[in-house]
Amino acid sequence: MPAHHSVSSPQPCPKETGIDLPLDARLVLGEHESVDIPMRLGYRSDDPLAVALEFLGPAAEGGTWSFSRDLLWEGLERPSGFGDVRIWPPCTCHGRTSLRIMLRNRDSVALVDLPYRQVRRWLRHKAYTLVPRGSEDALIDWSAELEGLTG
Repeated sequence: MPAHHSVSSPQPCPKETGIDLPLDARLVLGEHESVDIPMRLGYRSDDPLAVALEFLGPAAEGGTWSFSRDLLWEGLERPSGFGDVRIWPPCTCHGRTSLRIMLRNRDSVALVDLPYRQVRRWLRHKAYTLVPRGSEDALIDWSAELEGLTG
């Protein structure tokens, strides 16, 4: 008699909705002075147009900053942004190999340097894999957004 094998039906895998990248960043204090700070870059498919940059540890009072995922991508190649968030790619002519982000609010300005290659790899292989560039609109509940705006 042939052996009987029980085959269970495959269970659906939970769809990944968010990804984080822990970072060893540097808070720029002056032209030749900076300190190491832990940060986290995050992306969620339920907020497909934005990334979140979170200050951790002793620098946690810096909060969490949300800004355009595409702005971060553009900033990898050329100076980008205006207003509260500005991004500069590495500047080899000045010996800077990191991605520089300026975060500004009403009271203060912070310059942080992030590891360029790590951020680029994460965006390309994680964030844009989770939600491909150009497909973000399909994930937004426009009725709910409009309801939120009109109350």
